[in-house]
Amino acid sequence: MGEQMGSRDSADDAQQQAEREMAKFDPAVTEQVAKYAGALVKRYFRAEVRGLDNFPPTGAALAVSNHSGGMLTPDVLVLAPEFYRKFGYGRPMYTLAHYGVVMGPIGDLLGRVGVIEASRESAAKALHDGAVVLVFPGGDYDAYRPTFGANIIDFSGRTGYVRTALEAGVPIVPVVSIGAQESQLFLTRGNWLAKRLGLTKARMDILPFSVGFPFGLSMLIPPNLPLPSKIVTEVLEPIDITARFGDDPDISEVDAHIRQVMQTALDGLARQRRLPILG
Repeated sequence: MGEQMGSRDSADDAQQQAEREMAKFDPAVTEQVAKYAGALVKRYFRAEVRGLDNFPPTGAALAVSNHSGGMLTPDVLVLAPEFYRKFGYGRPMYTLAHYGVVMGPIGDLLGRVGVIEASRESAAKALHDGAVVLVFPGGDYDAYRPTFGANIIDFSGRTGYVRTALEAGVPIVPVVSIGAQESQLFLTRGNWLAKRLGLTKARMDILPFSVGFPFGLSMLIPPNLPLPSKIVTEVLEPIDITARFGDDPDISEVDAHIRQVMQTALDGLARQRRLPILG
């Protein structure tokens, strides 16, 4: 009985935390950030977003994307302003992020533009409320993938996003992006070094090395400034999991299918790319 009560209390706490995070969303602040920071990012990276019509016109959806560009990833500032330009600021797009980002020095600002902690409870609450939720299953592991293997969809075996979409009864909208991994030369994720130094015990699975401007060789910190590599983001057709795989799908099979769809699209974008950085 005590264990059941403790479990229920924990679930209630997580639910309340999710509600508090979502309540921070401020459409006016989000519009200002999109207007200025979004416009700057779009111009600097000559960014294009294609396929916005593939988002359901109303209602909840889980947008699943590859993650690029290391610590200074521009992914959200490329996609979100275009999403709001099409659907308006009355339809929030919540972005799931590591708790360290949400609790960091700019956590309050991030909360006001829709960044929430990457937990099952937060995602479930946002989807239940009819919002679009953006998730990067590969996280830092994906964002620091080596530049010479940049066009590979690799979520490091993480499949929780599939369960999240299933439990919420919402479609998955795959999103692929190319270009940000050319904004500096990412050499290695440094998984082996993080493990050897015992950093994995602190939930730090990578210790990446990159080369860029102005610091040259960088080991995670300090972060180099990104080069103005051309970024193209493409939103793909939504996938109704139960319609395609049935009421009790194999999670790994669904994950493999989604990654294959994304890989095919990313390969197509890569074929259109003529030169690194220039696009």
